[in-house]
Amino acid sequence: IRESPTMNPVVEPLSWMLGTWLSDPPGAGTFSTLQPFQYLEEVYISHVGQPVLNFSFNAFHPDTRKPIHRENKVAFISAQNTSIVEVEKGEVNGQELCITSHCIARISFAKQLHVEQITRKFRLSSEGKLAQTVSMATTTQPMSQHLHITYKKVTP
Repeated sequence: IRESPTMNPVVEPLSWMLGTWLSDPPGAGTFSTLQPFQYLEEVYISHVGQPVLNFSFNAFHPDTRKPIHRENKVAFISAQNTSIVEVEKGEVNGQELCITSHCIARISFAKQLHVEQITRKFRLSSEGKLAQTVSMATTTQPMSQHLHITYKKVTP
């Protein structure tokens, strides 16, 4: 069991936001090209001890409870505490997911070497472990393996 990290003093004034939140009542949406609509949303807000809060939002149809505003292709969207935001897309092939960066954004004061492309491969092993390999190219370095890690599943 993992011990909860101490909250960073920079985000301590926002501690009241931590937890899982469910819309009550349903939210309302509109846009010039859409009919008005309602939706349910679940928000999970957490921290890992850095001066950053992690937000995860998932929207659902209020009647069917099915996810909404999703595409039918595989997408990976990541906002990292290293000031990089990635949008990646790719394909599933059996027990393997291969994705490549479609768009990378960074904060204006991000450290140099700027990442220009990222690929990820997730593979489920026959032992039931999940392996991830990350390769990247920067402004000065060609595409090469950057990270490799193996995970064990701890919750169903």
